[in-house]
Amino acid sequence: MINLANLRKRTAAEIAQRIVQDIPDGAHVNLGIGQPMTISNYLPPDREILLHSENGLLGMGPLAKGDEIDHEIVNAGKQPVTMLPGASIFHHADSFAMIRGGHIDICVLGAFQVSTKGDIANWRTSDPSAIPAVGGAMDLALGAKKLFVMMEHLTKSGKSKIVSECTYPLTALAAVDCIYTDLATIAVTEDGLEAVDWIDGLSFSELCEICDVPLRERKK
Repeated sequence: MINLANLRKRTAAEIAQRIVQDIPDGAHVNLGIGQPMTISNYLPPDREILLHSENGLLGMGPLAKGDEIDHEIVNAGKQPVTMLPGASIFHHADSFAMIRGGHIDICVLGAFQVSTKGDIANWRTSDPSAIPAVGGAMDLALGAKKLFVMMEHLTKSGKSKIVSECTYPLTALAAVDCIYTDLATIAVTEDGLEAVDWIDGLSFSELCEICDVPLRERKK
């Protein structure tokens, strides 16, 4: 049994910064509700990454603080945000036209499960008391050119969220390109899952044991 309590996992901030490394300059990026929204706080000042929010904003900056807060300028999670120079505000319908028209380069979503084939389940669990929340996830998962998932690697009960087959209601089939967790970065390829990197103190064989699905190590 692997004792993860002795290992330093990536924080949400560190996962966000790791994702930013894989976003190219000039990309139009949508951030899903939850952990992905923290990515707006870690945009390098020397790079151009255009953040899109499905409620009608392009050019979103970091979360607003103090005197910056304007409750009419919010992200999809209703958090007050800043706007970078050149930002645009537009109708909700135009925003979804951008998504459905294939104009979003990358979308970053949270997830309850991701399968080895890149299927994603992120809007409902088996908990009957939980409120289903599809939002724009289905449009984004299919409309964006690439889909990144940001999530904790394990459930509260210690089971891997990366699974052979999703058991929760699906958001999209074979849509995920890369998974970023507090333990590792795992790419979804035509040949299966590929471990790109993982935290210090965790071996590749231990990562395979935790995931409990076939993994191969990316060659350096």
